Amino acid sequence: MGPCMRPAQDDMTPGSPPESNGDDGPSTIEPANPFTSTDPDLRDCLVAALGQETYNELATRQPGPQEQQAMGPCMRPAQDDIGPSDTGGPEGPVGPTDQNSGQDQPPETITVTYPSTSYSVAPGGTSGFFTTAQNADITLSAVGFNDTGGPLRFNRASGLTTDGTRLVMTDVFNNRVLIWNTAPTHPNQVPDLVLGQPNFTTNEPGTGRNQLNWPLSASTDGTRLAVTDTNNDRILIWTEFPTSNAEPADIILSGGTNTNSSKSNIQWPWGVWTDGNKLAVTSTRSASVLIWNSFPTYDGQPADLLLTGSGHIGTPRQITSDGNSLIVGDHNATAGGGSQAGTFFWTSFPTTDQQPYDFFMVDPLGEEQTAPWLRGAFTDDDRLLMMGNTLHIWDGLPESPADRPSLSNLGQRNAGGYDFRWGDYSTVAVVGSRVYITTNGSTLVVYDSIPTSSTQAPDFVLGATDLYVDANIENFVMSNPVPVSNGTSLFASSDFDNRLFVWRNLPDESGAAPDVVYHFCWYSNEDAARRHQCGDIFGAWDNALHGELFALAGGTRLLIWTELPLEGNLPAYDFKEGVGSVQFDELTGVAMDDRYFYVADKRASVVYVWAGIPDGTHEPVATLAVNQPTRLSSDGTWLAVNSTMGNGAQIFRVDEIATSGAPTAVGGGGIFNLPEGTTVDGGHLFVADTGNNQVHVWEDVADALVGRSADVILGASGPSDTQPEITRNQMFWPAAASFDGDYLWVGERKFSGRLVRFSPTG
Repeated sequence: MGPCMRPAQDDMTPGSPPESNGDDGPSTIEPANPFTSTDPDLRDCLVAALGQETYNELATRQPGPQEQQAMGPCMRPAQDDIGPSDTGGPEGPVGPTDQNSGQDQPPETITVTYPSTSYSVAPGGTSGFFTTAQNADITLSAVGFNDTGGPLRFNRASGLTTDGTRLVMTDVFNNRVLIWNTAPTHPNQVPDLVLGQPNFTTNEPGTGRNQLNWPLSASTDGTRLAVTDTNNDRILIWTEFPTSNAEPADIILSGGTNTNSSKSNIQWPWGVWTDGNKLAVTSTRSASVLIWNSFPTYDGQPADLLLTGSGHIGTPRQITSDGNSLIVGDHNATAGGGSQAGTFFWTSFPTTDQQPYDFFMVDPLGEEQTAPWLRGAFTDDDRLLMMGNTLHIWDGLPESPADRPSLSNLGQRNAGGYDFRWGDYSTVAVVGSRVYITTNGSTLVVYDSIPTSSTQAPDFVLGATDLYVDANIENFVMSNPVPVSNGTSLFASSDFDNRLFVWRNLPDESGAAPDVVYHFCWYSNEDAARRHQCGDIFGAWDNALHGELFALAGGTRLLIWTELPLEGNLPAYDFKEGVGSVQFDELTGVAMDDRYFYVADKRASVVYVWAGIPDGTHEPVATLAVNQPTRLSSDGTWLAVNSTMGNGAQIFRVDEIATSGAPTAVGGGGIFNLPEGTTVDGGHLFVADTGNNQVHVWEDVADALVGRSADVILGASGPSDTQPEITRNQMFWPAAASFDGDYLWVGERKFSGRLVRFSPTG
């Protein structure tokens, strides 16, 4: 019945989908019936929940509300992973599943969930325009402005350190350091102290001695405590271990205003280590490691030693040491000849300037898949525990790159063990026999004893309701949200999360959960292999909305809905490799208007233009040559093609596209810093200037085309205010924007994840 249910040709804008589902055309995804599944576990669960007779009946009819509620636990392979669900939705989670799929190849499914949510609806009807440095109204993908959600609601939990009794953890995006006077022994153990904030509920950044802005790492010997205050380019030091909330630091190490390597230049410090005698710091932007031979005693004290690894250190991250050796993980090292993530080892702690490293390790297992870069801790018996994208354990310090660990917990990808959801923030600390590991952003998992098996899971977790729950998913925290709104509904796609979030109405309160979530990669709690492979399924880099049409584009896949995805309805078109003779290489942009459908292919450096929906039966009417195009936007008069690497955008007149009208460049180096999103709407122009943490706004596109400065800058007090901050009037890596005529929605990316709303000031 699918072709019969499609809108008629006259109802389609700008074109109509094909009626054929042949091999050369798009595929339409149909929901699967769980009561005809061949999966024995699913069958047994449903029979136990409903009884055999009802199970047999439901092979040919839809379940009722009570039956939906009873079958809910069986139908939610990762329900604990995604947060609250409203099983009273159309069918609970819907979408096809491949029950016979092995762990090496997850099915390409779209699963839909319906969170239980309610929120105030925005009234609309705004007037006026925006003003520089104005406050945002609400934030989604967060609890609220200056609100953490409490002591055990973490936002990028990261750096761990211990003196053998206490446990210290940096909660990066909450701009705080949490301290347990006794390392946690159960999942609900709240921290005793907080630094950087007056209490456990606030999270605004600052520059005072008692404030922090994005603290990534900490280190203590039990008396002294050192913390990297990364976005303030400084190290805060307490010479006596803190005993009260928001206690000010005694010493501040900072200095340098450029990226040159020097003993007095601390730029974006990431890792720190001390044993109370020596101090070591990674200065990330100056590609160096700084070492103080004796513990600093005054503000601004320069380092004694400088290490650059013979110029091979690129983006140094965390530091691991037992006082006798030094290990530095590097995100972009050149030790192997080209830029490569790996780890530098000094088998004896450096004592001279520019002391050469002893060796560089790419992967402990020799497979270049288990260690982007390593960070960890030594045990009391000299074992070394290190996190890459899994946990590695050596019986002692490795002596060469070929020195393999005695045990590696490979997660479900290979060995069936626990998946750590690793990332830049993952670190390790050992307290007695307990092992503490921060996962990528949301939780702290704990082993009651050092693992002895590659399949051994942690014993409990802090920051989530269950060991297998991703708290960010549970709380609807997005990574890299790309918003789009039509003034009635709000949509936000995420390439990192492999999801599309839908608010049927425009929310008018912070923290509002979505009504519908589309999951483009689905996995059960313990089926971590699917999580690792989600990036190969579909990461939507851009979206587009026009009338009843909605589209997502990313990688080599293009999805098109001919009815807005408001009720869990699945796309009418799923182009996986290309359309007709057009083969996709790296899709990074999509847009629509009354005339055309546009798709940007970054790797091919082109923007394809179709008259109507591409269906494989007609070729593009134009192919625009744009160097590495990214996100697209069209208001029917103007087409904006963002160019991140070009530090600007190319603006085309839509009515000149078919006749090869030349674009006008906006921005460029020295004006923007790696902008990731340019939006046109109603003749207005918005540029998300990502690297400068600003959104530039022109009331009239024409002003931007003749080189006039923006009328408004959001997220900053002016062009020179580029400091990233998570406040109402500051931004942290804004990357995408959507204006619906009443509200401007801005999504922040990577190290942030907020989706904030601005209203015209009237």
